[in-house]
Amino acid sequence: MIDTSSFQGKKAAYYTLGCKLNFSETSTFGKMLQDIGVVAAREGEKADLCIINTCSVTDVADHKCRQAIRRMVRNNPGAFVVVTGCYAQLNPQTISCFDGVDLVLGSNEKANLLQFLSEKWSGMSSDAGRNHLHEHFSVKTKDIKTFVPSCSRGNRTRYFLKVQDGCDYFCTYCTIPYARGFSRNPTIASLVEQVEEAVADGGKEIVITGVNIGDFGKTTGESFFGLVKALDSIEGVKRYRISSLEPDLISDELIEYCGRSRSFMPHFHIPLQSGSDSVLKLMHRHYDTALFAEKVRHIKSVMPDAFIGVDVMVGCRGETPEFFEETYNFIDSLDVTQLHVFPYSERPNTSALSIPYIVDDDTKKERCHRLLELSDRKTMAFYNRFIGKEADVLLEKASYGKAMHGFTANYVRVELPVSESLPEYDNSIRKLLLGDFNHDKTALKATVI
Repeated sequence: MIDTSSFQGKKAAYYTLGCKLNFSETSTFGKMLQDIGVVAAREGEKADLCIINTCSVTDVADHKCRQAIRRMVRNNPGAFVVVTGCYAQLNPQTISCFDGVDLVLGSNEKANLLQFLSEKWSGMSSDAGRNHLHEHFSVKTKDIKTFVPSCSRGNRTRYFLKVQDGCDYFCTYCTIPYARGFSRNPTIASLVEQVEEAVADGGKEIVITGVNIGDFGKTTGESFFGLVKALDSIEGVKRYRISSLEPDLISDELIEYCGRSRSFMPHFHIPLQSGSDSVLKLMHRHYDTALFAEKVRHIKSVMPDAFIGVDVMVGCRGETPEFFEETYNFIDSLDVTQLHVFPYSERPNTSALSIPYIVDDDTKKERCHRLLELSDRKTMAFYNRFIGKEADVLLEKASYGKAMHGFTANYVRVELPVSESLPEYDNSIRKLLLGDFNHDKTALKATVI
């Protein structure tokens, strides 16, 4: 039992880096602390407690984590500082030595955040001159067993439901399995309960998140397809979006079901990483380009208007000029909507470091630029198809005097002018007539029908 009396009225500041899963988990931490009397510090207000949830997907991410930790310590003198997340799991001892850091919690320990705070922080004064603890707690990858449940509201209209954590794939370039452990998941029944609570709270759109969500079910003997069917039956949820699915885990059965689903949107995000079979083998990915192309073809045959986003890694070890051209040409041939392009970053202790061919930074930038131009062309062509058509749009709250924005079922971003943006439209689905692009071509202008 945790004595909550010493937490009453304390102020906490949060900082999150990385993926949607991290943001969802941070939101859950905030809710847990709020429930025991800790309030969120307002902007510019000194906090008694700082929690930094970190990412370690690239060396740039590591650098941003270090900057965020130092900034939080500097802006909140005397605060009790906790660092968790992937960077904390991979480098706990190093981080614990940073000035001002009290506690570093690995991926297994963050589930017990309140217990650690009760033991280490409870009753401690926020004295700028006090000595910090510099303690760290983490276990080896094979011993990461806990699952932190989360169904948190984003800063707009949607909720993020964490259905799975960890990964068993061990791609050669990636540290995520080492940072988050092996694949694990809660029960379908527990996830249904969380979604029902979100609906009661006014939630209309749920984004299904995790590290490798298509792998759902290993812990419980269930399946991702079973989860999809169970979630689809919950009354009150208007829309589900699947955050990311490995191509080898997208079954034809799932595609067919989403095509006729009441609430699963025609919107897929599929990591490709490379369009060269030779590079995919170097990466130890679980598919080839033929399988990827077939999944895209099947989705489009069932849902012709589906939005398909694709992750592409540029400049990994072994990506010769010829292999990059294979990637470019392969993606150009696909009926996909948008690319998430990012340069390869060498990570310590990954097997990719043994691959001899290295791509220099200037070449990486040039390749990224080419793929981003290709992405823009594909996105513009996709949006153009819907100009002049009607669509149901889930609108998001806007600041007074600002245009409202929202998304169609197939993830076309829409802008409603200030003159038609009404407070009662917030978090509601409205039928709109889609017009031409807005001034910066990030959305289609629309009018209420």
